[in-house]
Amino acid sequence: MCPAEHFGVLYEINPWMHREVAADPDRSMEQWMNVRDALTAAGAPVTTIDSVDGLPDMVFTANAGVVWADRFVPSRFRHAERTGEEAYFKLWARAAGFTVTELPGRPFFEGAGDALPFRDRIIAGYRTRSEFDAHTALAKVLDVEVLSVELVDHRFYHLDLTFCPLDDRRALVVPDAWDTYGRDVVKALVPEPIVLEPDEALAFCANSVVIDTTIVMPSCTPRLDKQLTGLNVVVCPVDEFLKAGGGVRCLTLALDVSPEPS
Repeated sequence: MCPAEHFGVLYEINPWMHREVAADPDRSMEQWMNVRDALTAAGAPVTTIDSVDGLPDMVFTANAGVVWADRFVPSRFRHAERTGEEAYFKLWARAAGFTVTELPGRPFFEGAGDALPFRDRIIAGYRTRSEFDAHTALAKVLDVEVLSVELVDHRFYHLDLTFCPLDDRRALVVPDAWDTYGRDVVKALVPEPIVLEPDEALAFCANSVVIDTTIVMPSCTPRLDKQLTGLNVVVCPVDEFLKAGGGVRCLTLALDVSPEPS
């Protein structure tokens, strides 16, 4: 995670961002700490990278890259406003003991925001922020099957706004945000999908983090709560970060991704 010390809505690079809707610095930091504390209470050790003045979206560490065992595949941001983050995340990964592996050809790729493991595969989104070529490159450097999903709703510009693995059978999904092929891919891979209602999807309920039997969410409706059997639901409001198009999962990057074959 990256503290929200320099977070703010300073530019507009997705449909949620409006510079006239300023983020409250104190409330942003309070909400960030609440998420960190909830993850820690659920049993996840949290490590941080220093925030950098002038890089307000660095707080969204999900976009730093992808961790796969001891490898770190760094992102290459599509928007110039975020490219300054790349060097800091690579330096941090090397210092943390990861092997930094660049994608050949350097396609646009926005890390775990667009690439999520499910069982022994990676489901990856493309079109808005990441390029399809990044999936082929990712499969090659990690020697893993990557299944592509095209994102067709500009409001859901990253895959992690539409897909949240819960366990090896269930995931929160927003099928209307994907192309027909992508819907078929997920349907074939996920035995028990939990389809979000429009209001749940727009509240970024899919942008949640699962730690063992705890799910930390930006919000949760009574309908959805009933479907999350076996999980302890912890709601951490992140309305300040929603102003920049980010939720709970956007604020985190999992460092323990080492899937075993199913």
